[in-house]
Amino acid sequence: MDKLLITGGNRLSGEILISGAKNAALPILCAGLLTAESVQLSNVPQLQDVATMLKLLRQLGLRAEQEGNRVMLNGAAIDSLEAPYEMVKTMRASILVLGPLLARFGEAKVSLPGGCAIGSRPVDQHIKGLQAMGAEISIEAGYILARAKKLRGTRIVTDMITVTGTENLLMAATLADGETVLENAAREPEVADLANLLVKMGAKIDGIGTDRLVIQGVAALHGAEHTVIADRIETGTFLCAVAAAGGDVILKNTRSDILDVALDKLREAGVILTAGPDWIRVQMAARPKAISFRTTEYPGFPTDMQAQFMAVNCIADGTSHVTETIFENRFMHVQEMNRLGAAIDIEGNIAIIKGVDKFVGAPVMATDLRASASLVIAGLAAQGQTLIERIYHLDRGYDRMEVKLSAVGAQIERVK
Repeated sequence: MDKLLITGGNRLSGEILISGAKNAALPILCAGLLTAESVQLSNVPQLQDVATMLKLLRQLGLRAEQEGNRVMLNGAAIDSLEAPYEMVKTMRASILVLGPLLARFGEAKVSLPGGCAIGSRPVDQHIKGLQAMGAEISIEAGYILARAKKLRGTRIVTDMITVTGTENLLMAATLADGETVLENAAREPEVADLANLLVKMGAKIDGIGTDRLVIQGVAALHGAEHTVIADRIETGTFLCAVAAAGGDVILKNTRSDILDVALDKLREAGVILTAGPDWIRVQMAARPKAISFRTTEYPGFPTDMQAQFMAVNCIADGTSHVTETIFENRFMHVQEMNRLGAAIDIEGNIAIIKGVDKFVGAPVMATDLRASASLVIAGLAAQGQTLIERIYHLDRGYDRMEVKLSAVGAQIERVK
């Protein structure tokens, strides 16, 4: 199993090209199920999660050809409507085939997702929404069995804001009879990116980027071309790496307008940021200042950036409080950070971080995707060597992170 070996203490300098957003690419790939015509995608990140999704879609009969960061999908010959447990258990986003299959083919059989390390992510909102649209749904032997001759438009108010729930219901509504209104919809940029592709495919959607989506169902969708948006979480992760290790780096092929809260917090920590339409320059020459924050749904502070900012706080001047409101187990990186010399105490869903002068390298273990990124950041800022095990978590959501960091002066290598 691969590990990362990091020798810390190097300042970072140069340019990093940001990949397409994982959390936009996964639902966008599933949108290929909604039409018999070809969907051409570019800026698709080369990640383990994307490979898993393509494998699942091919099992359903979707033709998917990948060349670098370009993917061509064709759904003319779908011959299976089942997403088996073996595929779904490795990636919860597999639930995103449910809405498109049901809307276009009138039935779907999708395994219930297994547990997720960072906490429970129930799919009951997906099911309730589809039932409101007229679907008959039962749970049998760990599978969601859904049937509907034709989905009907309706008004759906979800009990909570759910990103994949919004995406599933949005895709289903594009082919439903009549008007569907999704209230309390997720506003994440990745949801808007999916909606923008669906519009290119002939869907009629109003309110993109707001918490109220209004969809007029159409008889069929057609092919389209689309470029996946930049990954704001990868962008934020590299910004935190420079904040912790110091340096001067330009991030290319990214956007600052979908990262406002995180950028404000970095400025508060003393980071110097300048930005253009598709680049952000990050400069850091001093010890960061401690910053407190609370995770919440977009446009608030993203839960997917909590661990990376905590790594910066660990070596910051002062004491900070980090409140996690989205996932109950999202502090699993804390004990590994403390192994590197951090001083973090947990009280319920609040982490209290007393800044220390430095991290000291040690062997650590990644527990989930964003936790692994935070350990990389800590390793870059640490004195001595840090060995990170279980980096398959990292490969799920970061496109060759060690290659990008090596190019800007980090001493980081993948070892067997």
